[in-house]
Amino acid sequence: MADRITANLPSRDFDVTLGFYAALGFAPVYRGKDWLILSRNGQSLEFFHHPGLNPQDSWFSACLRVDDPQGLLDCWQQLGLSEEPGHIPRLTGFFAPDDAPRMFAVIDPDGSLLRVIANEDE
Repeated sequence: MADRITANLPSRDFDVTLGFYAALGFAPVYRGKDWLILSRNGQSLEFFHHPGLNPQDSWFSACLRVDDPQGLLDCWQQLGLSEEPGHIPRLTGFFAPDDAPRMFAVIDPDGSLLRVIANEDE
């Protein structure tokens, strides 16, 4: 296996995290008392147990680089996640911050931000 790096995000409740990310197409790879690993198309997200986290104060984030961000956004929009600013969880449409590639974002139930960016923008 090639060397790699994975994102580590907080989870107040692994059952909630697993349910949310399963709807996004992630499957469990490992689950222990204090650690959860999920995978989707070769991408891994790892979660540590953080029961005292306030989602409104979370500053955790990760970038997902994908070949077809438009297709993924179209798929995830079918889940009915809120698009209202401030809602947790939520899904945004595409945006392009200054000096950054075009992306969309998902905020999970624990307030973690996932930026979804096209592979070609690397």
